[in-house]
Amino acid sequence: MYQAKLEKDIRCPLEYGLEVFGGKWKSRIICVLAGKEPVRYSEIRKEMRNITDAVLAANLKDLIKEGIVLRRSYDEIPPRVEYGLTEKGRTVLPVLIDIAKWAEPYFENHAKAAEERTCQHCGVQKKF
Repeated sequence: MYQAKLEKDIRCPLEYGLEVFGGKWKSRIICVLAGKEPVRYSEIRKEMRNITDAVLAANLKDLIKEGIVLRRSYDEIPPRVEYGLTEKGRTVLPVLIDIAKWAEPYFENHAKAAEERTCQHCGVQKKF
């Protein structure tokens, strides 16, 4: 398994916050879990589309370790595992929505198709 050569040097709450929910995948995972709970791994994978299993599993583990996501496993055959947001995880949703609202006017520069789209998870809608 990969081990960082240097320890992380987090010096302020902003850096910690970006470490916890920043990056390409963690915010998406949080938004998918916010949309409907409980969610099984296969449902998350389907919503995320272009993420590999290894990357999804690693990001879920990070979010579980930080107390953002809760993993529930059931002793059934076949085994069933469900994921959901913790109370701590729910507190980050307004922050992510505010970031999405801030980015909305600038997003159209990055749009690939000229159609109306709505992020089904954060609810921000923009015609571009």
